[in-house]
Amino acid sequence: MALTLYWGSGSPFSWRVLLALEHKGLQFESQLLHFDKQEHQSPQMLKLNPRGRLPVLKDGDYVVFESVAILYYLDVKYPERPIFGRCAEEAGVIMRVICEFQAYAEPAVLEIVDGVFSGGIAQDRGRLTDAMHVVAREARTIEARLSKEDWIVGASYSAADMVIFPWLQLLRRALSQSVAAELSARFLPMERNYPSLVRWIRRIEGLPNYQRTYPPHWQEA
Repeated sequence: MALTLYWGSGSPFSWRVLLALEHKGLQFESQLLHFDKQEHQSPQMLKLNPRGRLPVLKDGDYVVFESVAILYYLDVKYPERPIFGRCAEEAGVIMRVICEFQAYAEPAVLEIVDGVFSGGIAQDRGRLTDAMHVVAREARTIEARLSKEDWIVGASYSAADMVIFPWLQLLRRALSQSVAAELSARFLPMERNYPSLVRWIRRIEGLPNYQRTYPPHWQEA
């Protein structure tokens, strides 16, 4: 059965699925949709995902959406090079770390990114400062894990790394904007504040085919 991935450039949810597909060495048809043209809201896409969101994975006649669900499906269907661990205990830790990140860090990162790119920093400075405190706290937790291991859970690259990595790259991109200088001072430079996180980012950037997953419109910029 042929795999088809419908995805959007710069979407951290899409990026994590691309990382998983490349890690597993799976061949797939890439359908890059453009958010600015509302292609993810087309009638064709709404038939695949009534919520009109990306990514969407089609495997033959089977369709799955929501990025972590896609990761889990890929790991069960194509178990070579597992991303949810090799035993129940490891799988439990990986899923717990993903759930923690989604519950405690992801909303704050999204708030910061939206604030920077929408031009709303001046109006929401207090709220965004609070969000930076949350992100810094969660980053310290991940830093502590990475100070002991190469990967976020144990000795192997996993779904936990794939879920968290795109958000950190998006956060770094947002904080590099000149309008975010005051906010970024609470987090950057990462080399000083989060050295283990920086080594982990470089480790992922050095993986085979990493460049194939990198957001195309970031390259153009």
